[in-house]
Amino acid sequence: MKKIISILTATRAEYGLLKPIIEKLNSIEEFDVRVVATGAHLSSEFGLTYKEIEQDRVIIDERIEILLSSDTPSSISKSMGLAMISFADYFEKLNPDMLIVLGDRYETFAVSTVAMNQRIPIAHLYGGETTEGAIDESMRHAITKLSYLHFTSTEKYRKRVIQLGENPERVFSIGAIGIENVLNQKLMNKSEVEKSIEFMLEKPYAIVTFHPVTLEGDNSKEQIKELLSACRLYEDIKFIFTKANADSNGRVINKMIDEFVDNNDNAIAFTSLGMIRYLSALKYCSMVIGNSSSGLVEAPSFGVPTINIGDRQKGRIQSDSVINCKPYKDDIKNAIDLALTQEFKIKAKNTINPYGDGNTSSKIVEIIKNFVINDKINLKKKFYDCEVE
Repeated sequence: MKKIISILTATRAEYGLLKPIIEKLNSIEEFDVRVVATGAHLSSEFGLTYKEIEQDRVIIDERIEILLSSDTPSSISKSMGLAMISFADYFEKLNPDMLIVLGDRYETFAVSTVAMNQRIPIAHLYGGETTEGAIDESMRHAITKLSYLHFTSTEKYRKRVIQLGENPERVFSIGAIGIENVLNQKLMNKSEVEKSIEFMLEKPYAIVTFHPVTLEGDNSKEQIKELLSACRLYEDIKFIFTKANADSNGRVINKMIDEFVDNNDNAIAFTSLGMIRYLSALKYCSMVIGNSSSGLVEAPSFGVPTINIGDRQKGRIQSDSVINCKPYKDDIKNAIDLALTQEFKIKAKNTINPYGDGNTSSKIVEIIKNFVINDKINLKKKFYDCEVE
């Protein structure tokens, strides 16, 4: 009988990272892979990005709606409640042998809690990381404690997961899948990017992604205001905005981005570019601006400077192609000016990415195969009888 592997995805970025794992697991005869889409994937406001999954000919086993049309802390808690109720029914019906989750979002925490209650071993990608400016920090560590297998992007993060009390034999440093996508995906050339997004890139351009800073109250509105004020100073630079996720205050950020784009011909915004278009645009851009992890993980592999604003990514390992600045107009302007210098461009081109060698998904799949197929001890019994370690 085939082993059922359930894979959770709730956002566009998360799916792009999970895609090579899904493809490799599907090639293993002993596995029955079930992808379940939820969260922002199913929201028209956030681009109905489940369609990108279907375009890749990946079968979605079930679409589970949990997102409310609000991003207040209360509505996010209610979405978590909906996720727990809905996934309790889904897992009861499916009874998978393992659940694979990635990251640190609230949907992932809610679903992981259900899986733990229902005796489903969890394989978690990217525990041990630190993002001091976001509530994701607490969510990530909580998911780590709910999980059975742990895949970290660096050895430092592996040690941190072990410090949290996890068995070293089940914690693996495997690198970041974002690097694998950079190295292995067939990307568009610049003219194909222009045609695809219907936006000419004859001038230097920046990719801008700014997510809510969830541990700083209502500061997200003020910080995106400062960022947009800095962008207005550069009529000779074009800006490609990718909008915020469905986090608290995400809608406020997206509204202000739309207003900026409506009043500035050198800017365009997307709810989702999709992995190929995003990486293709990243390859040819002059810099990445914002507070997304992509600026720290993927951008260095292209030799692209990153302007990392504020504390959202504080504590995360970074290369010397990253310029950290405070979330104020003048600081952001100074960082942009530095990124445009020939000296810093050369520095970025020669940077070494600390997040692995691009062979991540194969390592993950082989480890999962060894535990799920080759391990003679029943995983569910092992997971929940939990010998003292």
